[in-house]
Amino acid sequence: MPRKTTGMEFELYPRPTKGEDGKPLLYARPVTKQKVSMRQLDDFCNKYRGMRAGEMSRLFDCFIDVATMYMEDGYRVETPIGSFAPKLKLSGDHTEPKKVTPRDVHYAGIEFIPSKQFAKELGQRIRSFRRHIAPTDTKPHADKAALDEALRKSMQRGYCTVNTFRVMAGMKYLSAKRYLEGLCEGEHPQLKKVKEGRMLLYFPIGKTKEA
Repeated sequence: MPRKTTGMEFELYPRPTKGEDGKPLLYARPVTKQKVSMRQLDDFCNKYRGMRAGEMSRLFDCFIDVATMYMEDGYRVETPIGSFAPKLKLSGDHTEPKKVTPRDVHYAGIEFIPSKQFAKELGQRIRSFRRHIAPTDTKPHADKAALDEALRKSMQRGYCTVNTFRVMAGMKYLSAKRYLEGLCEGEHPQLKKVKEGRMLLYFPIGKTKEA
């Protein structure tokens, strides 16, 4: 049967929770092959959307300048793509409002809520999906930098499994398992192996699932 070559590529990853059959439940995530730079967006809009060269970049520069001016005072900035607002956090644990001072409050990033128009437009464009086929072990995995990067990407949930690392590294299951096991050994191991039911979880040294 011919392989599907259109639609958004996706990969499957195991969740910590298990299904009725005792196996980890899965979740899907898009395969990000490459990024689109601001320069590429600028060039595309100049060639195909009637915008002047550099206009898209200048628009975003101006937006950052003006939006942060309002957000500095706690405003939520609403735009056609969604709304932006500052997020705050408290240092330490507090239960008494009277004991919280301005020094306990810190900036914690930006909250973005996509607009209905933006979400609808994207939903109309994404019409089909196709399974990402990971490359097989046809050559030795001697590139340590590539393996380190694959391991870093596999740790987005704070730990990884053999399957998550296998997909990121493009390795067969047994090869990926042997590599992870090797990182758990020696005088200065990088990983700690924890068995949860039938699944093996690999944590960076010094971290646990509860951390």
